[in-house]
Amino acid sequence: MTRIPDSELILNADGSIYHLHLKPEEIADTIITVGDQDRVHEVSKHFDSIEFKLNKREFVTHTGYLNKKRISVISTGIGTDNIDIVFNELDALANIDFETKTIHPTHKTLSFYRIGTSGSLQEDIPIDSLLVSLAGIGLDNLMHFYADHPEHSIDHSLRQILATEGYTHVFPYFAEASSELLQQFDLQDFEKGITATCPGFYAPQGRKVNFNLKGTPIPTILNNFKWEGKRITNFEMETAAMYGLSNILGHRAISLNAILANRITNQFSSDPAKIIEKLILKTLDIITNQ
Repeated sequence: MTRIPDSELILNADGSIYHLHLKPEEIADTIITVGDQDRVHEVSKHFDSIEFKLNKREFVTHTGYLNKKRISVISTGIGTDNIDIVFNELDALANIDFETKTIHPTHKTLSFYRIGTSGSLQEDIPIDSLLVSLAGIGLDNLMHFYADHPEHSIDHSLRQILATEGYTHVFPYFAEASSELLQQFDLQDFEKGITATCPGFYAPQGRKVNFNLKGTPIPTILNNFKWEGKRITNFEMETAAMYGLSNILGHRAISLNAILANRITNQFSSDPAKIIEKLILKTLDIITNQ
């Protein structure tokens, strides 16, 4: 098999992967991702035992057991550029022999569960609700660098609308959640819909602070967008890349969102920690009871 060059798959002196600083045996096949480093502890405090902890840059990893299920929790940091690093390096940990730098003959599939926060784009999806992302639409450009990512008809539909509003530089991409992981969730407990992934928190999400926006605020455009009877329900900064990379790399992924803000009614949760904890407990219960 072809050896991957040292410059393409960088390892540290101790044999760990470059950014995450992890070795293959230190991650589980079931992985919870969170954006916030502090949220790693908020998840792992519910474990029965923790076998491994590591802090490196914004990437914090705890691996342990809950109800005999081995789970890793990893903080990705914010944004699709970080998702690009984390998901590629986790795939390498699972599917590449670090001694020979060749791909394993048998592919290992990882299951990713994102526990994140999000803003609602529809008036009837209230703050403090939980939402599962059936698919993601990326307003960043990450997946356009990957040859195997397919185009979808929704990409062209939204692109045309954005272009008429002055966003000619935005080329949306579409990626779906794992159908297997979706089946694990009682969707009656969750709102469900299409999640838009933005390349920033302020202007890209229509927040006007000490500057002017380019055109019509993105929340207004996305709130009004319809595609084959479907609407965009919420937005955040990781889901579309997470789904796109998982599909290309042969993994399963699902994004679970605590709705902290409603950008149409301009409301924000009075107790964000409470709804995030509810989402953590519900996710852990579902994972460990499969």
